[in-house]
Amino acid sequence: MTTPVIFDPATLPSDDNVNAYTFCVELRGSQWFLQKGKMIAYYGRIDFNGVGHGRLDRLLRTSFHSPLHASDWVVAEGEGKMLLADRAFDANSYDLEDGNLTIRAGNLLAFQPSLSLKQSIVPGFLTLIGTGKFVAVSSGPVVFMEPPIRVDPQALVGWADCPSPCHHYDHGYMTGVLGGLRALTGIGGTSGEEHQFEFVGAGTVLLQSSESLMDEVATGAVPQQAGVPGARGSDDGQGGSGSSGRRGQPGHRGQQPSGPRLPGQLGDLQRRFGL
Repeated sequence: MTTPVIFDPATLPSDDNVNAYTFCVELRGSQWFLQKGKMIAYYGRIDFNGVGHGRLDRLLRTSFHSPLHASDWVVAEGEGKMLLADRAFDANSYDLEDGNLTIRAGNLLAFQPSLSLKQSIVPGFLTLIGTGKFVAVSSGPVVFMEPPIRVDPQALVGWADCPSPCHHYDHGYMTGVLGGLRALTGIGGTSGEEHQFEFVGAGTVLLQSSESLMDEVATGAVPQQAGVPGARGSDDGQGGSGSSGRRGQPGHRGQQPSGPRLPGQLGDLQRRFGL
């Protein structure tokens, strides 16, 4: 049996991956915006305050401009190290340099206040503008593509410094036998074969290596989760929820360096089909 690596505050990495699915943020009297339910543990003295807390009003005026998502976020501040993860999906950090990036809201875990978060005009997406680090997750490793390109909506994580996409519908597929059955019966829903997002112009498109869309989960629902002491359906002594398991990613293990630096400049953002 392989001996597990046991971490402590001194051996945890600083602002880097612990493994493929967990990221460690170090706070040194600093602040990070953190999506609720994404912190799994921390060392040190760290306070978590809801967005809208009076003392943080000035920070919100400069860094958080998404009122529809305000209830989903908190501000973490203090001294220590906190571990971020989401249902064992791949986690990585990215450095945005004087640029902008639009990302699916459910994929964004945390970001530094030096970045300004705005609400995209595309439903289900958020836009980060400025210079700083953010942490995001994906179903499988992220692939970086250059436009022009058409992508399956369920594989789209986001895009940086390029115009927002337009919808493209494949006429041949939709008028064929399979497309006709979908139109008549509704069975099968939409797919990347009949509907894609089309990107043109300069920039970078971020794709996850899976068509399994990461559904957003309700926060603050701990008492209903199996495996939580006192929760309905919990199995004391066993722990863990059987419903939040990860889809396997063979060969994707071990230490990962901090993520790539995304290009900066102009850009704008958008989109999500079927949320």
